[in-house]
Amino acid sequence: MNVIITGASKGIGKAIAQVFAAEGNHLFLCSRNEKQLYDTIAYLQTSYPYCKVSGQIADMGVKDDIQRFGEWVLASGTPDIVINNAGKFTPGSIYEEADGILEEMITVNLFSAYRLTRILLPAMIRAKQGHIFNICSIASLQAYANGGSYSISKFALLGFSKNLREELKPHGIKVTAVCPGATLSASWDGFDIDPKRIMEAADIAKMVLAASQLSSMAVVEDIILRPQLGDL
Repeated sequence: MNVIITGASKGIGKAIAQVFAAEGNHLFLCSRNEKQLYDTIAYLQTSYPYCKVSGQIADMGVKDDIQRFGEWVLASGTPDIVINNAGKFTPGSIYEEADGILEEMITVNLFSAYRLTRILLPAMIRAKQGHIFNICSIASLQAYANGGSYSISKFALLGFSKNLREELKPHGIKVTAVCPGATLSASWDGFDIDPKRIMEAADIAKMVLAASQLSSMAVVEDIILRPQLGDL
């Protein structure tokens, strides 16, 4: 299968790439960090020799980069699974965060998924199959202190997922919103967190893979995962 993963060079994106690589799929990855992307590709190809991994540098906050990445993917075939994972976390309160943070969060966390999906969908609709995963957040479900514009953008991404799901039902395309709680990733760099208090990125990856393997008659609409002891 052709599996597209954005923001795939670290954290949840890289963990998802690993589980799909282990299944022998053809992966199309992007990241804005060139070294991390090609290190990830080399690691996956060495660890999982039966998969094929392709990558392209792309900043998913830049419309032209999204267009170029989407066209590059389509040149190799129809997407089977699309995982809109690229995102950015900037904490802060609405009343004191820097001017422009809302625009930045919406651009990276919502428009990246919206724009790439719109580019890939015509081919998927013609094929009458496919599965789109949008990596949302617990912040998509519940407002919390210091969530600010990040939480607003993640609420919007969940809304996009729900609307997309309804629109694509007649076309045989599944849509799953993934809402992880605190997960060990770059978003938590600099925080002093007990590793036993936070989820592993592999936890999210395993759930995404499992949801992708159901029959065409079934869909997991929402995946909600939290640390066993609750939100941080």
